[in-house]
Amino acid sequence: MALIPTYQDIEAAHRIVSQYAHHTPVLTSKSINEITGGNLFFKCENFQKVGAFKFRGACNAVFSLSEEEARKGVATHSSGNHAAALALAARMRGIAAHIVMPDNSPEIKKKAVAGNGAKITFCEPTLQARETTLAEIVAETGATEIHPYNNFHVIAGQGTAAKELIEDFGDFDIILAPVGGGGLLAGTALSAKYLLPQCKVIAAEPLGADDAFRSFQAKKIIPSVNPKTIADGLLTSLGERNFAIISVKVDDIVTVSEEKIVEAMRMIWERMKIIIEPSSAVPLAAILEGKINIQNKKTGIILSGGNLDLGRLPF
Repeated sequence: MALIPTYQDIEAAHRIVSQYAHHTPVLTSKSINEITGGNLFFKCENFQKVGAFKFRGACNAVFSLSEEEARKGVATHSSGNHAAALALAARMRGIAAHIVMPDNSPEIKKKAVAGNGAKITFCEPTLQARETTLAEIVAETGATEIHPYNNFHVIAGQGTAAKELIEDFGDFDIILAPVGGGGLLAGTALSAKYLLPQCKVIAAEPLGADDAFRSFQAKKIIPSVNPKTIADGLLTSLGERNFAIISVKVDDIVTVSEEKIVEAMRMIWERMKIIIEPSSAVPLAAILEGKINIQNKKTGIILSGGNLDLGRLPF
């Protein structure tokens, strides 16, 4: 199998994903359009199963396994949405899911993973501890590791969100997505550049976790070191497969301040009456900060998810 998916792989993923995932709505806001001077279309993956786009990739990965592979289950390390997504997809297929989670993961995310019947192993909150613990579980169980973003089927699955957005609402001048590990961005870029070759694909990233921005500029992966941002879904370093796609297909990556992330998140809550997590607000934050010119341009924004601890709101 090729290491890098193509649009045809996203089409194949969509045939699987559409059987199990929600075809999420696309919302607009007259007041946000007036504030920004744009024509914005929000693809609401906060309404996806497990509350995030991650279910698309996990679902495609789980249902692409052979019967023999599936019998041994799946495994991953994740502090959040991917863990919940993989647990649910595994439960839907009736197979075991082994999830390694840092012991400081948000309570809401621990509950979501446990609620879907996964076997959770807690570890120290370091990448080394996560990877070592996962390797032990895979060696012991023979489970297939499903990486949160650096995975062929996961990238193809994530690309189905932009595919739906474009098929439902036609031509876009710009499509925006947040970037952490790069699964959503890579999949979005593959779909957008195939269906709308002239469309600009731009990613937004917190200034306090700007490894994708720096990697994009340097044309090589620069790992994330001690990232600090309220957007906890965007703390990871870029995956190699993701970067191979992003470096070719993405037009730009911009950074935004924490203040603008909070402002954008609050604006969506107040104006659109929907709950999003901080990571989802990062593309709108880039618009509010003047980093992306959307004047008189039809712009799609993928709202990546809506999982957050309501006891720790930033406003």
